[in-house]
Amino acid sequence: MNGLETRGKTRIVLWALLAAALILYGFPFIYLLLTSFKTPLEAISVPPEVLPTQWTLENYVSALSREGVPAALVNSVVTAVISTALSLVLAVPAAYAITRFRTPSGRVFIVAALVTRMVPTIAVGAPLVEIMRNLGITDTSFGLALAHTTISLPLSIWLMASFFEAVPDELDEAAKVDGCSRLQALWRVVIPVVTGGVAVTAIFAFLASWNEFLFALLLTSVRAQTTPIVIANFQSQFGLDWGGMTALAAVYSIPVILLTLFLQRHIVAGLTLGAVKG
Repeated sequence: MNGLETRGKTRIVLWALLAAALILYGFPFIYLLLTSFKTPLEAISVPPEVLPTQWTLENYVSALSREGVPAALVNSVVTAVISTALSLVLAVPAAYAITRFRTPSGRVFIVAALVTRMVPTIAVGAPLVEIMRNLGITDTSFGLALAHTTISLPLSIWLMASFFEAVPDELDEAAKVDGCSRLQALWRVVIPVVTGGVAVTAIFAFLASWNEFLFALLLTSVRAQTTPIVIANFQSQFGLDWGGMTALAAVYSIPVILLTLFLQRHIVAGLTLGAVKG
């Protein structure tokens, strides 16, 4: 009986800690949502109030009707989609070759990919500005997507390599016995098995581009500005327009939330893929 009581108390403590962590983690976003429904003056009041005294959609109307905001939202979506597609197109064959051929150069390559992930973004920002200018793709969504790919590609390769490692080599051999080439085995047999892993990698690549600020600041000026840059430039006669900033930030969160919910089943499958190897 003492053992059951101890396990019961431990479970209560764990649930309490989990609830506290969830509240602490979620409170900033909840406060952002609440601020977005305040009046402009109440949003900048000191001391701040958590709950709005008067609920209003004025901040949303003002933010979404501001010049440049709709174009920035479109630019963010286009840039993130291009960057995610490039990351997957490059990471999938690279990770597959590393895990299937298992050559020394492949091991060096994947370690080098991890090292590039550790390089601070600012260290490659200035060279990228010069490269994009020489290529004539400065202030374009494609140029910014290329820059974002430098951030997401190393992690994408590592993620896909871990998922491919969980797939037995016998599947490739069976596909080749049936007449498939190496690429056909990858496309028709292996990728369907790691669909969850591809979804997880796509989410991380999309988020890396969606939330990126520095490259967007350095490589765009007008035509290809993304929403984080527009949010940072929100100003009012009293200083920063906190109401408009929080409203646009709330709107900007919706696509990521919807994408995560849409891919939830595949994400769970991808996260548990390595647990069933063999």
